[in-house]
Amino acid sequence: MAAADSQNPNIFVYPQSTVERAERSLVCSPFNLSLFEVMGHQSVSLTAIALENGLKQGYTKRPLSELACDNALGWLIQVGVLRREVDGQGITDSFRLTPLGRQMVEQYHGKNWRTPSWRDRLFDAVIRWLRIPF
Repeated sequence: MAAADSQNPNIFVYPQSTVERAERSLVCSPFNLSLFEVMGHQSVSLTAIALENGLKQGYTKRPLSELACDNALGWLIQVGVLRREVDGQGITDSFRLTPLGRQMVEQYHGKNWRTPSWRDRLFDAVIRWLRIPF
């Protein structure tokens, strides 16, 4: 479990392996940093991200089907970067950043994602496929 930073109680300190997995998952994802910057301020619905909408908004690197988009966002939820929005009726189709996700986005503020290496892509794919809690 993450501990709070004693100098700033609003900042969580995560294990290095958690931070590395989160960063690797973000840079290997089909999403651009701009999507996560928007999610830092408001929830974003699946329909705004999927298909041509995501490409037009600058959220995705290529058009994604709703299923592919939902799967990629679901992986980022498992990694701990995103959470689904909940309203009075239950779970919605919208997403927001978690505190870990917010820290990752702030780390890249004003920059682009680093380019993932073949090792990053392989490691992310294996962990995602096997669902290893690394």
